[in-house]
Order: sequence, then C-alpha cells, then structure tokens
Amino acid sequence: MRMSQLFFQTLREAPADADTVSHQLMLRASMIHQIAAGIWDYLPLGLRVKHKIEDIFREEMDAIGGQEVTLPVVHPAELWQQTGRWYQIGSDMARLKDRAGRDLVLAMTHEEIMAELAAAYVSSYRQLPFMLYQIQTKFRDEPRPRAGLIRTREFTMKDAYTFDRDNAALDAYYPKFYQAYFNIFNRCGVDTVAVKSDSGNIGDSTAHEFLAITPIGEDTLVICDNCGYSANRQVASFAKSAPVAAAQQPTEEVATPGAETIAALAEFLGIAESETAKAIFLMADIDQPDGTVKSQFVFVVVRGDMELNETKLTNGIKARRLRPAVVEEIRAIGAEPGYGSPVGIRRDQVLLVVDDLIPSSPNLVAGANKVDTHLRHVNYGRDYTADLVLDLVAASDGHPCPNCGSPLHTVRGVEVGNIFKLGTKYSVAMGATYLDENGESKPIVMGSYGIGTGRLMAVAIELHHDDNGIQWPITIAPYQVMLVSLATEKTPEVTAAAEALYQSLKAAGVEVLYDDRDERAGVKFNDADLMGIPLRLTLGAKGLKNGIAELKLRRNGEQRELPLATIVASVQEIIAAEFARINARAVEMPYEG
Repeated sequence: MRMSQLFFQTLREAPADADTVSHQLMLRASMIHQIAAGIWDYLPLGLRVKHKIEDIFREEMDAIGGQEVTLPVVHPAELWQQTGRWYQIGSDMARLKDRAGRDLVLAMTHEEIMAELAAAYVSSYRQLPFMLYQIQTKFRDEPRPRAGLIRTREFTMKDAYTFDRDNAALDAYYPKFYQAYFNIFNRCGVDTVAVKSDSGNIGDSTAHEFLAITPIGEDTLVICDNCGYSANRQVASFAKSAPVAAAQQPTEEVATPGAETIAALAEFLGIAESETAKAIFLMADIDQPDGTVKSQFVFVVVRGDMELNETKLTNGIKARRLRPAVVEEIRAIGAEPGYGSPVGIRRDQVLLVVDDLIPSSPNLVAGANKVDTHLRHVNYGRDYTADLVLDLVAASDGHPCPNCGSPLHTVRGVEVGNIFKLGTKYSVAMGATYLDENGESKPIVMGSYGIGTGRLMAVAIELHHDDNGIQWPITIAPYQVMLVSLATEKTPEVTAAAEALYQSLKAAGVEVLYDDRDERAGVKFNDADLMGIPLRLTLGAKGLKNGIAELKLRRNGEQRELPLATIVASVQEIIAAEFARINARAVEMPYEG
C-alpha cells in the first residue's frame, strides 16, 4: 500500500478526552474513529490489526478441533426468556421490536443461540463432543464506555462453545482452551495471568479470567508471589486469623457523638477497628420460587477492619443486583444510618447476613440504632443471630494467602479473555439433549469461551509503546515494513530505486507500506514511529550511492545498514526472526483448575 493512497490522517496531539495511552495512540495513528459513546469505526490500519488478531484466533481454535460458524446479532426475545436472562439482565441489554411488535434482543453473548442450535441438530451421543466458534459483533449498553476500545458498547468477540456428554468430558477439554488462550495472548505479544473468577450471569461453576497487568485495568487481582495463588478480587479468599477468645461482657451504651464511620468510632474510643462491627444496608432484587422478583432489605455485618465484597454477597444470596438502601428504608427497619446494628431491628423485614468472622469475634462495638450512640460488647448468638453466615469480605494487600499464609498483594489488570464451565444451565432451558447408549435422554454439558478483539488490540498497545508511538509485535502489526523514500525533485533516481524495492518486497510476500508522499523526512519518520510498523527501511540519495538502505527495528530502535543487492532476502530473514521471537512465547502452561 502506498501512503499517498492510504485513507488516514495522523494527529500530532490526541483529543483531550482520550484517557489512556492506547486510546490516544489509536486516534493519533488513524486506526479508529468514534461515532458515538462506545461505538467505533475501524479504519484501514486498525482493521488490518483486527484481522491479524482474528486470524490467530482461528488458528488456535482450529488446532483444538473448533469449527467456525456465524450466528445472528439480532435474537428473538423468547430464546432469552427461556433461560430467564431476559428478566435478569437490566438496561445493559438492548431490546427492540420488529414491525410486527415482536420483542428482539441485540446479542450481548450467544449462549442461548448456541444451545438452540445444538437442540436442533443433536439427538445422539454419537454426535458429541464438538466445539463451535464465531467471530461476531456484540452489543452491551455500557453505562460508562471508556478508554477507547477497552470498554465499549459495540464490539467484536471471538466466542466459542463446547458441547459434551458429561462434566468429566468438559473437565478434560477445558484445559485445552486454557492453553489455547495463553497461546493466543502470547502470540499477540500480551502477557497474561489466569485467575479464578466469578461466572456472573453467564456461567455455572468453574471460570477463569485472563488478565493483562496494567494500571489502567478495572479488575483487581489478588496474587501470592510465594505459592502462585491468584484470583480476581471478586472471588479471592484469604486465611482469616482466628480472633482472640474472651468471655462475653455485658452490653452497655456509650455516647459517641459524631462517630458515624468506623475510623471515627475507633479513634474516639481508642480501640482497633477490628474490635468494631460494620453495618452495611442494601436493597437486593432476588428471584423467588414462583418466578417473581422480590425487593429485599439486606442487612450485612462485617468486622470493622474488613471490606464487604459485593460479588460474594450477590452470589451468596442469589441476588440479581444490589443497590445502597436510602435513609427512609434504613429507618423503616428500625436502624439508624451511621449508628446501625442488628440489635433490636425489625427482623421480619430484613435478610440478615454476617461474615463468618463475626460469630467468633467477641465483644464488638456496634451501633445502638440511636444517633451519637453505640453499644459495647455486642456478641453474636447472644444479642442477635443471622439468616446466613458467609465469607463476605474482600482480600486486600497483606492478608495471608489461603494456601501458604504468605502476604497477598493486589495489582490492576484488564480482562482480555474468559472461559466458563456452563454445565447444563442453558441446555436444560433450551431443550438441548441427547440419547445415551441406553436410550436415556440427558442434557448436553456446555462450556463458553470469549475474547474481545478490540480490547486485546488496545491492551497490546498499552504494553507495547514508547513516547513516539505504538510498537506493534510483528504478528499483529498492520504492515511488516514501512519503506520510506527520501527522494526529492533533485533525486529522481531515489524514486526509481524505492519503487523497484517496493515492488520486489511485495513480490516476495512482504507486507509493506510505502511512504511515497511529498513530505519532509521528519514527518515520515514521525508517522512511521506513531503507526508502530515493526521494520522501517529508509532509502535516500546517500544510501543509494553506497548501495545500502537503513533498517530500524521499531521495538528497540536498533539500526543497521542492509546492502541493496540482497535486501529482500535480508528483510525476509529479519521478519522470520521477529515472528520466531514472538511465537516462542507460546509455551505450555500448567493448568490450575
């Protein structure tokens, strides 16, 4: 491709609202263009990168027995109603009606559609197992799109689905995806960590996320450097130290003017935050056995030195969603904001849930449900009991590892892929069954595996850039070589030589972007660095006279001179070496179930 014909316009400065490096550089390098919040055009350079990434998807999926399909973006609502997700998912789902008034859905994901397809085609155990995948558009009406392609509303996803006879077969196949995902990310130049995760409203049991460590990430990983334990903070656990046993003391009121927070209370009384009980007031939407949804007041108690993990609570009480309770709702159950405790509340209106540290923590200071007043020596079992006792608190820096006891630490990461064991959640709902050897009907066991193309593209830039622009790994770069001609009106021989070299590189199968524009050398070099093309070949009058062109490796700035007589073969060797360097990263990874 000639730069003089390429559809692009580089920018010296990024728009003010571009808040991450990848967002800024993709705009400046003319790879994407925004048309609405979270909705993007892919321009020619960006689309080439997208296609390179998707080619890697296909190679790795085909290598483990995948068959590619394409399923629709618009779904009939009744399929989502069959699984219940039509009712469970809120405003993130885009709903619409056709001209006949029938409800439709824009695909957020394709579990229902894949299960319906299996139900239509599978009848016998002899047709199992198999794996289908697609690379297709999704739409989720994100309330806060951000960071360019990191969090969008419309996006492209590679989603794959496995169909097995039983859980044992799924368990045996699942590690193949685990390895394939590491291969994909490593071949794209993206280092990832696989962590156990929450399956949300998609999965059923085991789930893993693949996260790239970067400060821009919205996910928090909890990691033990000693034994290798890792988990998303949403589901991470830690070894809770047993509280010191003590005889229960009589409850007494104490005036605590203005002590509405745990920190203020501990300072006022001169005690540790671990000697207090923290009250959290929430409202939850919970599915009922009759199919209705109940709005339930949830009163949560954790120790004052701990932080509530809302994901653990949501899963523990099987809630669709949570929101903070308002003052009127809190006072309606007999509690007082800032001074609340379970002692004396209207229990018939409340689901009371406590962390599993609370029953063994004696003589805590808790609210008295009166302004400026607390209770000393509140004890679980004597003064109140809960409906549920669960592990509710979030792991944090310094907490002991649940496996080895070493201090945990947290880092930020971006989720670039996830894998779920779905079990029979969708096959049962959609009637996807098979007859076994004995003629018995059984539900198909499913798995789901997703990667967002645009997000992976953005993360690759976050991990591979410098002050001058992008540094694409050669495996996903839009072009392998940027050929820069320094010809002027006074050096037509340079134009002729650059044109001949361009044609020779193309004939040899090299992906080359030829900067034939009538621009200053500095402009051409800046654009080459900004676009991140892995190899830059520069041909000028002096080099032509000496029979050489200058090569620069974008990833490290290394420069060398290549003889024009053998330059095509030399470039091919360098490209092959760059591919080998990246592909060598795709090593076998031990599966941690």
